[in-house]
Amino acid sequence: MKFVSVRRVLRSSAAIAALLYAGTAFAQDTEAAVDAQADAGDIVVTAQRREERLIDVPVSVAVLQGDSLRDFQAAGDDTLALAGRVPGLYAETTTGRIFPRYYIRGLGNIDFYLGASQPVSIIQDDVVLEHVVLKSNPVYDLDRVEVLRGPQGSLFGRNTTAGIVKFDTIRPSQTFQGRAALSVGEYGSSNIDAGFGGPIVDDVLSFRVSGLYQHRDDWVDNSYTGPSFDGTRGSFNAMGGFDDRNLRLQLRFTPTDRLTFDLSGHGRWYKGSSTLFHRGALVKGSNSVENEPRDRVAYDEAMDNPQAYDTYGASLRASYDLGGAVLTSISAWETTSGYSRGDTDGGAATLFAGPAFYGQSQGNVRDLDQFSQELRIASPGTGKFNWQFGGYYFDSRDITDFYQRRVFLSAPFDPADPNSNNPNNWVRLRNVNTSWAAFGQASYELIPNLTLTAGARITNDSKSTRLLKTADTGTGAVTYAGRRFVELEDTRESWDVSALYKLSDDVSVYARVASGFRGPTIQGRSAVFNSDFTTADSETILSWEAGVKGALLDNRVRFNLSGFYYTVDDIQLNANDVNGNGVLLNADKAKAYGVEAELDVHPVQNLALSLGGSWLHTEIDDQAALAQVCVLGGTIVCTVDDPTVVIPGRGTFARIDGNRLPNAPEYNLNVAARYDIPTGDDGKFFVSTDWNLQGFTSFVLYDTKEFTSDGNFEGGLKIGYEGGDGDWEIAAFARNITNEKNLKGVIENYMAAVFNDPRIIGVSFSTRMR
Repeated sequence: MKFVSVRRVLRSSAAIAALLYAGTAFAQDTEAAVDAQADAGDIVVTAQRREERLIDVPVSVAVLQGDSLRDFQAAGDDTLALAGRVPGLYAETTTGRIFPRYYIRGLGNIDFYLGASQPVSIIQDDVVLEHVVLKSNPVYDLDRVEVLRGPQGSLFGRNTTAGIVKFDTIRPSQTFQGRAALSVGEYGSSNIDAGFGGPIVDDVLSFRVSGLYQHRDDWVDNSYTGPSFDGTRGSFNAMGGFDDRNLRLQLRFTPTDRLTFDLSGHGRWYKGSSTLFHRGALVKGSNSVENEPRDRVAYDEAMDNPQAYDTYGASLRASYDLGGAVLTSISAWETTSGYSRGDTDGGAATLFAGPAFYGQSQGNVRDLDQFSQELRIASPGTGKFNWQFGGYYFDSRDITDFYQRRVFLSAPFDPADPNSNNPNNWVRLRNVNTSWAAFGQASYELIPNLTLTAGARITNDSKSTRLLKTADTGTGAVTYAGRRFVELEDTRESWDVSALYKLSDDVSVYARVASGFRGPTIQGRSAVFNSDFTTADSETILSWEAGVKGALLDNRVRFNLSGFYYTVDDIQLNANDVNGNGVLLNADKAKAYGVEAELDVHPVQNLALSLGGSWLHTEIDDQAALAQVCVLGGTIVCTVDDPTVVIPGRGTFARIDGNRLPNAPEYNLNVAARYDIPTGDDGKFFVSTDWNLQGFTSFVLYDTKEFTSDGNFEGGLKIGYEGGDGDWEIAAFARNITNEKNLKGVIENYMAAVFNDPRIIGVSFSTRMR
């Protein structure tokens, strides 16, 4: 175990001390509206674009408060910490902290292409983040997370066939409020998440400034010392660390009682390591990774897997009360640029069985700009009849470079090989994605306690990819013969109908049927292997669900229970070709059904329990669907349990009809508990713990013995003291307390494994002013 260095402790402690000295007014939460919500015992959500009680919303919504997510992220985790903590939600990455992939009810996208689309939308402060790099924008000074399960096509549009993860930060207020959460731990881990704000001009102008700093030292050794194309050599503590700096400023301007402007600007400056693949960690016939060290690799190139991105953004929300309706405009702009480089074969070619070659890749987003504009008008939401209508426009443009080397070794070793790191081997693409939509929703209380809601949306989605530069062989001979420009466009309708019946003021039942679609997709990265672009047509979903939600015994018991069934037509899937490159395809259909349950209970004084679980069955329904299997040098290196077929000139494929969707756990269970021991009028000792357990999960489209996990679990523990009626807290914590080494992803051709983070033990301090 590698412990935090003395220098790192001193630097982190100095930073914490300086922050506390400069911001003794910093606080740990919450705005007056949220305090009022807690006092009333109700959970308030904005799943339907207006504030409503959770039990009044006919949608399956899970809510996680900001404090809970901060506990999960105390060791420096990013938003992937949500995985397993919300029933029905899963998240993972094989491209480091700049490329999270989310799955809801089994629907997601395993594609690692920088232009990939995902069926789970990420929304931060009402702004849709579409590009995969923008989806990695860290969340901090957070109020709450809402996970909307199932298609949300009426109000939120395309690419929401699975659902939405919605992050809402703490907004400026007319009273001075602040909060800070600080922690240090092993591997030089440090985490500072803080926010402070208040009035500049009473009742007219207020502000809030928020920041996040996350750091971890490099802790993974590179044991390779042999020949290398690019000079990569072994060293201690070569990779695995990161620096993630974030800053946000918000201003709220209320020139009149009816008019409000919310202006927000943010920046992110990130450097770290891309995902580390452990080549040969999996042995044919088994998915066990017990013998593979997590803190050592043997990389012969890629310069220790660096990645770095700078991201900036701004948004303006304007709201005007017309008297009988509220007009809202949301304008937003995001831009990012950076790179990610990795040893894609997961280790030195000369140290592992099979054909020996060097393989590395790099993807650069040279310039990405995303602009979005939404305009909607809505009723106040206080009567029996409520409505909202609006329009939406989206424009995203980027220039992306890809480089891939996959060179088989010859004897003797030749560092001057023309296929080495030659700039002529870069492929450059220009991607453009535009979309427009018109939408509306109306609800009516038909009879006392029974409300019907219906919504509809028409959306146009257009994508194009142009090949600006092809790769060559190093001698100037261009070998690419595929398409150089592809454009796809589709216009579709989405709709939903729901009914909610209130059994009492605190318990409701609902049923909902909803449709949605994900726009067509282009995979341009194939050009790095001199292969033509691959494409996928739009996918559409029809989802049925019903549930019950509510609170009992003066809110000492809260519960949610939902069941669902959906079918996806023309589902977009991603498989690998013989080069390990992603290939898009449409399968005829996929179907799934399952249940989700959540329970929060206070059985006795000072004890709080939270239980959650989901069970899921997914199935691909297409007798003709095929996926390339794990082939290296013409040899199948894993155990394929599906029927296979050999296609001359292309390789061996598995028939995937009836298989599970990838990264769709059969079940997820999570439990959290906290026990308080009061020590006077305003203080208490406490101990809290949280655990999650993940059922059988396949990482690929075809059935294997190796590329699966079953029974992965992680737990956390926190012991501390809270004083001042919650105004400050000091604690010791542990994440992944049992140091589980869980398989989180694979690279098929090389039997390579991706692991979770190791155990992190540390201390934390938080404070707030309200």
